[in-house]
Amino acid sequence: MAVVSKKIPAPDKVKVKTALLSVSDKTGIVELARALTDQGVRLLSTGGTHKAIAAAGLAVTDVSDVTGFPEIMDGRVKTLHPAVHGGLLAIRDDEEHQAAMKAHGIEGIDLVVVNLYPFEDVRAAGGDYPTTVENIDIGGPAMIRASAKNHAYVTILTDPADYAELLSQLSSDNGQTIYSFRQRMAAKAFARTAAYDAMISNWFADALDIATPRHRVIGGVLREEMRYGENPHQKAAFYVTGENRPGVSTATLLQGKQLSYNNINDTDAAYELVAEFLPEKGPACAIIKHANPCGVATGPSLVEAYKRALACDPVSAFGGIIALNQILDAATAEEIVKLFTEVIIAPEVTEEAKAIIAAKPNLRLLSVGALPDPRTPGITAKTVSGGLLVQGRDNALVEDMELKVVTKRAPTAQELEDMKFAFRVAKHVKSNAVVYAKDGQTAGIGAGQMSRVDSARIAALKAEEAAKAMGLAEPLTRGSAVASEAFLPFADGLLSAIAAGATAVIQPGGSMRDEEVIAAANEHNVAMVFTGIRHFRH
Repeated sequence: MAVVSKKIPAPDKVKVKTALLSVSDKTGIVELARALTDQGVRLLSTGGTHKAIAAAGLAVTDVSDVTGFPEIMDGRVKTLHPAVHGGLLAIRDDEEHQAAMKAHGIEGIDLVVVNLYPFEDVRAAGGDYPTTVENIDIGGPAMIRASAKNHAYVTILTDPADYAELLSQLSSDNGQTIYSFRQRMAAKAFARTAAYDAMISNWFADALDIATPRHRVIGGVLREEMRYGENPHQKAAFYVTGENRPGVSTATLLQGKQLSYNNINDTDAAYELVAEFLPEKGPACAIIKHANPCGVATGPSLVEAYKRALACDPVSAFGGIIALNQILDAATAEEIVKLFTEVIIAPEVTEEAKAIIAAKPNLRLLSVGALPDPRTPGITAKTVSGGLLVQGRDNALVEDMELKVVTKRAPTAQELEDMKFAFRVAKHVKSNAVVYAKDGQTAGIGAGQMSRVDSARIAALKAEEAAKAMGLAEPLTRGSAVASEAFLPFADGLLSAIAAGATAVIQPGGSMRDEEVIAAANEHNVAMVFTGIRHFRH
């Protein structure tokens, strides 16, 4: 049964007389305590926070002196007491609440400054199970939620970034906070505990291998507000979930203006793709436009990998995102700045390369420090009306698949390498996807078409246009391998690829008409392998 409100109006201004400070992140806490003391505020504190404030020579009362009960169980129990929570939850203008406070010797607490045990940091650092569990905060969220619920009378701060605004308000208004400020801080506090609990629940699901928990919560911390989303009329912001995965969310912006919504989406797609190519196996470059690759290549050097990727579709590459799997060097930087590019992302950047890129001040340059592991499990989510679609990350790699030759002719060693390359790229192309590859370089990419035949034709057309732009006698699709990220339902898609010059095909297989497709391949002496794994990407 719902609790009925007594409808006591909240006061606009509340004098801060007593503050409880208990923080894990002690950034600015001594300065805050000193400023509050100067305002005549009585300070209560616990554990390490109490020690830090006392060491600064400030008067501070230990919470155990208020509760009459010592901290026990390694600090697990210290603020979970009626003397604390009564002081937080009491409605000061309710006569019954006032009587209860008087009867039990409870004093009101007007300001609470709490941040939580660093569960996110421990998880990100790969803490073992017992250590991670020990860093689940209990008392902190309880105090935050109690204070936030009673924001009519209590100000709750959970972020050191808000200390300055609090002090400014106290200084300008005779030590008082206003209701609108308390409301905003309460909203922020509930969002903080929600994100914290989401992180914990998702960690448990991962640790216990629960693929579909009864309740799935995805929380994040605001990284930055954006000017707009995909289009200027859409509001947008970037939130980070705390997943320990190198990428655009962990990158350092070395130069250039703020990344847009579309920049972040495309840069993530680019870096995840280039991470499929292990740096120890050689340089690789991926060029992305609207979340689809328009060119991917390996090479003997990073600059050659870039040139080969660009050659696939130099027109679409204009204004694209460039992702590299190795340190961006001066030679590669010199080539990249010849083309208008939105973003470059790489594990690291040399000082010489930074100086070259600096000549293009609007070019965003990101350094990540590492590549994400394509085999690492995780989850992805997208919204639908009234819900979330959540799935495991597509961490299947063609190197781990059992490739089955289904045609009379087996692929040559070179065709097999081209097949794997093409299928690796197809995993990152919007469905329906068709990718031609030859000698470690994409020759043509067809993405996002309703018909797989159209994807094959568009990819071949792109290859022809690229050949003309490069002054080549014939497109690179001649003698190439072609990949389809899903099975070929009819022979027509295969025939389009053969017409473009493909001599080898890699696809998942599994169509009702597989035999028809295999027969067409045999008729044209084309080698075909099945992977048994599909890479739909919508």
